[in-house]
Amino acid sequence: MGVNLSSIVSRHDIELITLSGKKVAIDAYNNLYQYITIIRDRMTGEPLKDSSGRITSHLSGLLYRTSNLIEAGIKPIFVFDGRPPDFKISTIEKRQKAKDEAREKWKEALAKGEEAIKYAQATAKLTADMIEDSKILLDAMGIPYIVAGSEGEAQCAFMCAKKDVDFSASQDFDSILFGSPYLVRNLSITGKRKIPNKDTYIEVKPEMIELNRIISELGVNREQLIIIGLLVGTDYNEGIEQIGPKTALKLVKEYKTLQETLRHVEWKEDADPEEIFNFFLNPLVNENYEIEFKDPDKDKIIEFMVKEHDFSQERVEKVIEKLFSQKGKQSNLRGWFG
Repeated sequence: MGVNLSSIVSRHDIELITLSGKKVAIDAYNNLYQYITIIRDRMTGEPLKDSSGRITSHLSGLLYRTSNLIEAGIKPIFVFDGRPPDFKISTIEKRQKAKDEAREKWKEALAKGEEAIKYAQATAKLTADMIEDSKILLDAMGIPYIVAGSEGEAQCAFMCAKKDVDFSASQDFDSILFGSPYLVRNLSITGKRKIPNKDTYIEVKPEMIELNRIISELGVNREQLIIIGLLVGTDYNEGIEQIGPKTALKLVKEYKTLQETLRHVEWKEDADPEEIFNFFLNPLVNENYEIEFKDPDKDKIIEFMVKEHDFSQERVEKVIEKLFSQKGKQSNLRGWFG
């Protein structure tokens, strides 16, 4: 998902403590997809479920990993997608087809007794019920969330550019194309992570990416960075065949503008490149948002996570202790919850 500019975009590792006291706008859909993809049985690929058969992997990640951010002094604000732009419909349909194909491969692997997680992960789907449950949990934890005008990453970028938050957070680079001055990757997957198909673990740290630094190092402007994204492929188009980030950068430096660049490549997409380009420059955003941190509600968290979704009361209470201990560290409680 999203544009992949990793081979040309510089970033540097940071520690979570670097973000202490900072407000971070988190792309909620991107974040939740990570949880329902990763938090699964390593052999069968089945996600976590409660006794009613409802998937709870996203709630597990949201509760435990977000509490780690709060313990580090970070102020998370979750941003949920609004209505996608019309030209994204084709992408959504293609993704659903790929998920359906992966589901069949998952069933075949299970029937053969083979490791099935890689196919299971490709079937991950965020439903309306999962999104609603996530909002209920965030509200109980006292963590604010906002519904974007359209794309969550565009909203995060808008808030960061306005300096209402200090950073955007997502695994994808789209927030940079949308104009976010600062992007943090790996925020919610910090720690040891297993390399697929190997009995090896690596240490994953948050990565900081700065828009002005990218523009300076690559020798392009933001508009040209968007063109590179279009050539490579975004959430709204598949990109030009056999053109990667380095080739795209070379083309943009040579031809400068979108119109001139398109004359030298073969655009096969149904989506209008001008429309996508303009959407990155001027996306639909929600300008009437409020950011308010509240006290966590212990009773609501236990009622929702333990009684309704069968989570361990002991583990949930430890998370609640983290939430309240963070309050205790502040001489002025509203310095964090405010």
